[in-house]
Amino acid sequence: MAEIAIIGAGPAGGSAALFAAKAGKQTLLIDSDQSITKKAWIENHYGVSEIKGPDLVEIGIQQAKKFGAEYVQAKVTEIAKTDDGFNIVTESGETHQAKVVIVASGLFLEFAEKSGLQTKPGTEPRIKTILDADADGRTNVEGIWAAGTCAGVSVHTIVTAGDGAKVAINVISELNGARYVDHDLLK
Repeated sequence: MAEIAIIGAGPAGGSAALFAAKAGKQTLLIDSDQSITKKAWIENHYGVSEIKGPDLVEIGIQQAKKFGAEYVQAKVTEIAKTDDGFNIVTESGETHQAKVVIVASGLFLEFAEKSGLQTKPGTEPRIKTILDADADGRTNVEGIWAAGTCAGVSVHTIVTAGDGAKVAINVISELNGARYVDHDLLK
């Protein structure tokens, strides 16, 4: 069973997976390979002069894997509460288990209602529905968090990546029982 499962490997999910895996949490990253970032050309991402969206997504996945995250390409159809966490069911019928789930699925929330997650109208152009989450990323289902565009954050990659990191830090902090901070230093 993963400690933290992240649904979606776009900038929010990839960033959340990177922080979770780097914190030593057993991390599962599940992605349907439908991120809108895969269609983007990006010149407004701090620290990156320019990058193709597919490259940004792939680098994020590789960073998370470098620290031990498991990556599964699959489309999630339901998240079901269990006694000790959640079963995450995919379109192919596979089931993955996790103690905590971070939903970072961008535009794709077909599984939300079936999973008991409350939604509300989106405020970004072309984003019709988002998860009803608080500022920390908590949803109405204890143990399921939301990050990035599906949580109502701007679709800009720099913003969604930051939100994924923020939510992951909040989850890690809660699991650890103390505020988590990750700072690397030059060697």
